[in-house]
Order: sequence, then structure tokens, then C-alpha cells
Amino acid sequence: MLGFQFSRQKIKMKKNKIEPLIRIVDDDASMRRALTILLEMEGWKVTCFSSAKEFLAEDAPSVPGCVILDVSMPEMTGLQLHSLLVERGYECPIIFLTGHGDIEMAVDSMKKGAVDFLQKPINEEKLLSAIAKAIDWDLSHRGWTVSQEEEMARYESLSKREKEVIGFVAKGLINKEIAQRLGLSERTIEVHRLSATKKLKLNAPADIATLIFHLSLIPETPLFL
Repeated sequence: MLGFQFSRQKIKMKKNKIEPLIRIVDDDASMRRALTILLEMEGWKVTCFSSAKEFLAEDAPSVPGCVILDVSMPEMTGLQLHSLLVERGYECPIIFLTGHGDIEMAVDSMKKGAVDFLQKPINEEKLLSAIAKAIDWDLSHRGWTVSQEEEMARYESLSKREKEVIGFVAKGLINKEIAQRLGLSERTIEVHRLSATKKLKLNAPADIATLIFHLSLIPETPLFL
């Protein structure tokens, strides 16, 4: 048993042009797997983290969506992570999962900005409803327009290396300097830059810088250092 109560009725989720990302932060591998299967079946894009530290190091806050966060985790609990994120101004909505019904804990979390506080075993319908509400709030809060969604979709189509290259281009570095920074050949940088500019439908460094600034993607630094 993976701790889910499956309802017969499915909830139709609102789909957006830009694909929101659902982050699952839980030290229980079976729970991460079960949640991923459920959410991907509903058409959502999902990424998983086994610890708070991993989430802080690897998450991209600029990507809209929500966080499904387990309360009880070793090293740093979900509540401790939430408090840290609030201090750092992280605004992606949080949905807490807990194995213990604690009203005081739930109230305190909601006051700090959590969208919902769900008790295990998780009811599928309640979870999907909470996710829909969280993502709608996040997109609205970011004030995204269709134009921004299209721009972000283009940016997200880039490979990790292409993102690194255009990040340096936006900062005004030439190909030779970027090659030195990344330990690659100048020709390799040219290939990545050409591919990235075609996908973004931009060419001038100033236009690339404007786009990245517009999407709040510079610098794309980890939350945990």
C-alpha cells in the first residue's frame, strides 16, 4: 500500500501554455514514485527531490508551479525548509503532506503561506484540487501574460548547456571568454549559441539580456550554497 485513497471521480485540471512544474520533496522513495505516477497520468510535469538540501541546491524558482512537501524528513524537516524559503522570499506555493494530523502545525503553516496541509493517506481528489489551486495562484501572482508564457516556453526548450551559454552572452561575454569559463572549445560555444538563438528567435546579446531579465532568470543560482 502506498498510502493513497483513490476516488472514482477525476478532476479536470486547467492546462496552461507554459508547462508548470510540480516539485515533490519527500525522503520516501515509494511516496515519490506513487505521486509521480498519479500526477503524470493527470498530465503534469513532475520533478522529485529526496531531501530539503537537494531541493535547495537544484530547484529553479523561476519556473512556475508548486511544491508538494513532506513534513517529516531527516536533517531538515519540511517545516524548517518552509521557514527558510519564506525568509529567502521563495514564493512558489507549498502543499504540505503529513502522517500526523496536527491542527496547530497546520494553522501555523497556512499563516506562513502554505496553500494546503493534507494528511496521509492522501486523498487523490483533495490533492489534485490543491495542486490546481496552487498553480492557478502562482501563475496569477507572477502576473504572466501570454507573451511571457511563450518566452518561457522557448527558454525551457534549451538544453542545460545552451542555457549556460546564453546566460554568459546576456552578461556581455564573447565566445572566447565563455569557452574559457566552461572549459570548452570556442567552436563548441558557437554551436550552442547558434542553436539557442534559433530556439529563442533572438540574436543580439542585448535582446537576449532583455529576455532573461524579463523572465527573472539572471542569475539562476541555487537557493542552497
